[in-house]
Amino acid sequence: MSQIIYKIAPETLWREAEANGRFTGAPIDVADGFIHFSTAGQVKETAAKHFAGQTGLLLVAIDGAGLGDRLKYEVSRGGALFPHLYGSLDLKAVLWVRLLPVGADGAHQFPVLEAE
Repeated sequence: MSQIIYKIAPETLWREAEANGRFTGAPIDVADGFIHFSTAGQVKETAAKHFAGQTGLLLVAIDGAGLGDRLKYEVSRGGALFPHLYGSLDLKAVLWVRLLPVGADGAHQFPVLEAE
């Protein structure tokens, strides 16, 4: 069974990762020692809280089931369990990458997301 998790990333940073074959994280990920991800139910709040109004972003869907024991669900915002990856992300686990545009209302426009 697939365990789909999501990453919001600046397009320039993600394109560098594609060229390198792996994603080592955004600056906040590097500082925290793990790559932050969100579930389908969390990613819109993550966008609103951490990326409000930012353009040039991508939404990346990842098959978390293939990440093994390096993926841990840990308590974060409001006591919710968020997926954190300890180590770099092998891009073979990426299911798709889509633009995450900002709508006229200032909110990011998400595609339909698959839940875990």
